Amino acid sequence: MDVSQKKRIGQHFVFGFHGQTVSPDIKTLIEEYHIGSVILMKRNVVDAPQTRALVRALQTIARDAGHARPLLIGIDQENGLVSAFCRPGAGTQFPGAMALAATGSPDVAEQVSFASARELKLAGINWAYSPVADVNSDSRNPVIGVRSFGDDPQQVGVFASAVAQGLTAAGVAPSAKHFPGHGDTAVDSHLALPRIMKSRAELDTTELPPFAALIAQGVASIMTGHMALPAITGSDAPCSLSRAITTDLLRGALGFTGLVVTDCLEMNAISNTAEGACGVEEGAVRALEAGADVVMICHTIAWQRGAVLAAYEAVASGRLVLDETRIDALKDEFAGTWADVLGAPDGGESDFAREWDAAKAASAVLSDKAYRMSTALVNGPGALPLEAGRPVALFTPPMESLNKAVDDADGVLRTKDGALRNTAGPSFLAFAESVGKRAPCAHTVYERDAPLSVSAECTAVIFTLRNSDRSPWQLASLHQLAKATDAPIIVVGSCAPYESVHTSHAYVACFEYSPAALEGAARFIFGEQGPAVGKVPVKLSL
Repeated sequence: MDVSQKKRIGQHFVFGFHGQTVSPDIKTLIEEYHIGSVILMKRNVVDAPQTRALVRALQTIARDAGHARPLLIGIDQENGLVSAFCRPGAGTQFPGAMALAATGSPDVAEQVSFASARELKLAGINWAYSPVADVNSDSRNPVIGVRSFGDDPQQVGVFASAVAQGLTAAGVAPSAKHFPGHGDTAVDSHLALPRIMKSRAELDTTELPPFAALIAQGVASIMTGHMALPAITGSDAPCSLSRAITTDLLRGALGFTGLVVTDCLEMNAISNTAEGACGVEEGAVRALEAGADVVMICHTIAWQRGAVLAAYEAVASGRLVLDETRIDALKDEFAGTWADVLGAPDGGESDFAREWDAAKAASAVLSDKAYRMSTALVNGPGALPLEAGRPVALFTPPMESLNKAVDDADGVLRTKDGALRNTAGPSFLAFAESVGKRAPCAHTVYERDAPLSVSAECTAVIFTLRNSDRSPWQLASLHQLAKATDAPIIVVGSCAPYESVHTSHAYVACFEYSPAALEGAARFIFGEQGPAVGKVPVKLSL
């Protein structure tokens, strides 16, 4: 196979790598395997200047290796709990999907998306794997949840379209996900293959309307997900590997003409051959056969190399026929030219610093506004607001790992050598600091089956839950404490609000456990922002 054909095939892959500088592996993949796109993960980001320098280094390698067009540089930046670019000194923490929907304002969602994308663009990132267009119709969903704009298909479509519009306006390609819909499942595709037993008519009612709205708007790219729809495909094949989904449904029935990228093929739904999955290398070929333009492999160099080699073999044998037209079009619109991505020889550092500072200042104001608008109150005010300066007891749960899409190293309870970390986790420690700025605060990290009590001087209890409908021992701890104290209790829901039906106490929903969201909850609890104006965007029922 000649080099020109290898260059064409390489354009159909987006790969991740380890490290905060260019690794030998990613350099080889760009130079020798000619991959057309790179995904940055949270592990690659230190701050904005470092990320910008890293992206410029990657683009320089691609240019010097003879790539015809710049790389697409992608990132998982949904905001909220999936915010790979959010670090001190990097991207601003903005509300995620469910919190944005709670504001009731698609305009605010578009403004947030534009501001977030402007920061990405300044760092050289031109492709965001956002918005989430999944309708969270199953409250038990372990992987979507608050990453969704809610359980109403029309509302999800409106907000997802607003986010896509904001990204596009800032020069970052959106990628709506996870087609044809990952909301109606209690299985995490990172761990196993979800089977969704729905007919085409049922998909038309719930899952497909948000994607149809995005396609009508002209969304640049769509990400396919790893779930099975046997009533549609006739098998348990993952949708991302199914021609019936990618070509017949997405392109044929819905008329999508943009770029299709798969979710990461290293998820167990594809990679776990021990459980009957086809494996990453074969999965890459099947996804491209199904009609995907680009396949994603985020972590493992052996699988990345193997997938490209499998594609070489499939093309050489005639099994696979590839077309780069949609990849080239996306690059022309969002990556631009070598002059666009590399700019002045000196890197334009002073201009970057000035633009970055201005963007961050504007983002801080907007983020504060959006979080204020998102905070919601369920079950009535109870003892709210609390009086500043009067002692309170704060209870927070340990940072249990709930799913791989959300949890990162900050949620690990033990280090690699077995040492116990502070089980509150950085987010809940930040919440304790937020409360402590307003009142003397006795902070307890409560554990399963541990008896809880409140000292006599505490005038109120703030009890934090995190998806306790899936960790019912948290609710048991709350009920035990309520019997042990006469102090008024305010419950803070730090993730999905479905648990609020299991308590009659005042329930403050902030939809995510980011420090910014929890600071907003503290602000509201102590009466600093007036009434809660957010509205819970999902149905709450026992």
